[in-house]
Amino acid sequence: MLYAMPPKRTTVRDLRRQNRSTLLSTLFFDGPLSRHELGARSGLSAATVSNVTGELVEDGLVVEAGSVDSDGGRPRVLLRVNPAFGHVIGVDVGETGIKVELFDLGMTQLAAVEHALPPGDPAAVAGLIASGVAKVVAEVPAPSVLGVGIGVPGTVEQGASAIVHAQTLGWNGVPLEEMVRAAGVDLPLYVQNGAKTQGQAEMWFGAGRGARHVVVALVGSGVGAAVVTEGAVYRGATSSAGEWGHTTIVYGGRPCRCGSSGCLEAYVGAEGILERYRKARGGREVPGTDEQSGVDGLIRAAASSKTAARVLEETAGYLGAGIANLVNLFNPERIILGGWAGLALGEHCFDRIVAATRAHSLRHPYEQTSIALGQLGPDAVAVGAATLPVAALLDGAADAHQPRREFRL
Repeated sequence: MLYAMPPKRTTVRDLRRQNRSTLLSTLFFDGPLSRHELGARSGLSAATVSNVTGELVEDGLVVEAGSVDSDGGRPRVLLRVNPAFGHVIGVDVGETGIKVELFDLGMTQLAAVEHALPPGDPAAVAGLIASGVAKVVAEVPAPSVLGVGIGVPGTVEQGASAIVHAQTLGWNGVPLEEMVRAAGVDLPLYVQNGAKTQGQAEMWFGAGRGARHVVVALVGSGVGAAVVTEGAVYRGATSSAGEWGHTTIVYGGRPCRCGSSGCLEAYVGAEGILERYRKARGGREVPGTDEQSGVDGLIRAAASSKTAARVLEETAGYLGAGIANLVNLFNPERIILGGWAGLALGEHCFDRIVAATRAHSLRHPYEQTSIALGQLGPDAVAVGAATLPVAALLDGAADAHQPRREFRL
């Protein structure tokens, strides 16, 4: 027999924290707003709004941002989240490089550094993250850092300390959070899959705003996706949901870096695109110094080269068929194509990608879906990683009364 757990009693402290979170989140996403507007949007009473916003102003989390005229009464004071309250750091560990970016609470980028990715050495990656954090913090006077978000390829096993499984990097059970701490970062750390951080960024600030059921597709060196349902990212049993790049697009097809064959990534990931282009050229090397310049060169060459045009056309077709699988599986209201390679392909082949999606989708779910390009560009993963400590603050997990730390390495 199953027994229901007794309901958890909501305390006054829980209610206060919930009200703070509701009002702070509303101001973060929709501010500046007056107290009257806050009450209308949150459903909280005028007295509660007045008391809680008073606390938030006293804590320094919220500041006044001018005023607007009211109907026949005194002007209403506008409130907003204080951008100077603290800083957050977003780290994008890609398959070819590492970006570290520092933002204020208005999500204005204040500093950024990039490093090439050391092949196969997670300890070296942790060291570069730590040195990158030190460098961006050094560019801001008296920084007060709320936390560091890190977006990584592969699966992130959440627990007491985040463990990363990134098969394409050769990482199996890498204790990245511990390594970053050992490298000298004594700040709250939040580690998440890069496609999921990109998804959160697009949902908060980009092409996903206003939607509740979205798939955000990341196409770069690797291929992944963030599946958002009812506004929350779906993680699966062990947080590995969204490995779209390793779904099979061609049975018995091209070998993939993951060890399988016929994966979507082997056809539309940058490495797969360039390898197919190289083969179509009879084995001759593809122009370009790296993957990004190689893909850009392919797109440019397609205007005058039948070989390049055929490879680009096939790539758009494979990508459209892969997106159709997302349409049929998840029935989203919106699909967002991002990642540096996804944006490059989308800017030049968007109509072909959409046509292939339509051709391989069930009619009804396709008709309910719109397809758009990501709006945040190649920094979307780092921006999304930086939102992880912001989300903790908005949730109330990060207590504003706790002293913030100046970072020292």
